[in-house]
Amino acid sequence: MQYPGLTAMIKDNTAKLAKGPVALIMVEDDVEVATTLRHHQQAGFPSVVALMPESFDLPRDLQDTVLRVDYNMSLEGAMETAVNTVIDAVPGQWLYYCFNAEYLFHPFCETRNVIEMLAFHSEERRDAMLTYVVDLYAEDLKQYPDAVSLDQAHMDRSGYYALARPDEDNHGHPKERQLDFFGGLRWRYEEHVPAVRRKIDRIALFRAKKGLRLRWDHTFNDEEYNTYACPWHHNITAAICSFRTAKALKSNPGSKFEIETFKWHNSAPFEWHSRQLLDLGLMEPGQWF
Repeated sequence: MQYPGLTAMIKDNTAKLAKGPVALIMVEDDVEVATTLRHHQQAGFPSVVALMPESFDLPRDLQDTVLRVDYNMSLEGAMETAVNTVIDAVPGQWLYYCFNAEYLFHPFCETRNVIEMLAFHSEERRDAMLTYVVDLYAEDLKQYPDAVSLDQAHMDRSGYYALARPDEDNHGHPKERQLDFFGGLRWRYEEHVPAVRRKIDRIALFRAKKGLRLRWDHTFNDEEYNTYACPWHHNITAAICSFRTAKALKSNPGSKFEIETFKWHNSAPFEWHSRQLLDLGLMEPGQWF
């Protein structure tokens, strides 16, 4: 199921996409593409869409189960263009987006799937869910020079913080129930990361609606979608465990040779389990017990 573009894929799969939630996987390189797609299939997404270069290969089982779209992620605005195109096609449907070598974890994901989580979130009258992008990195960069290893994956267990998000349209006053979150490799190696790219919050799960638009900074034109919780209590949050920043730091000529290891005294082996992320406060179940 390979399509020459998003328009063709949407035209042939209107009924299937309407049964969502739909996962959009943006493939920027050939690192851990198959594991990313399988992880989100196992998470419970009925439709997984891979936007990837035509030259990349996929294992046979994924060729039969993934909606593959030929797509160039290196173009300006490629991410938001793809997401906004799908938003227009499936109003009312839950969507999720991430990049290759990124893995979604939500509270109790070992026993409850993403459909169950979004059903509860909808009952709480929420149309979007905050996710934190938690950086993963290989323990030994000599053995894994691209910083990617599922078996040796490590993460930072501290160093995360939040700042008020100023409202430029209201004299810089803090926006209601919105924060900018920081931490991980973007914080520790901030000299190699542009200031506008240092945030680790992303509204990765959301319900499509007419006129909704994703912006380049992972926020939406509807301010309520950008909030971390409703006014009356805390809501579910999730985490996207990601090798993306580590890959970038080890491939960028400006930082590649300056970083010998990502490990520090607050590194910990990643256990690939939601309990670790819950214990560290990197996601929360809200009222979902």
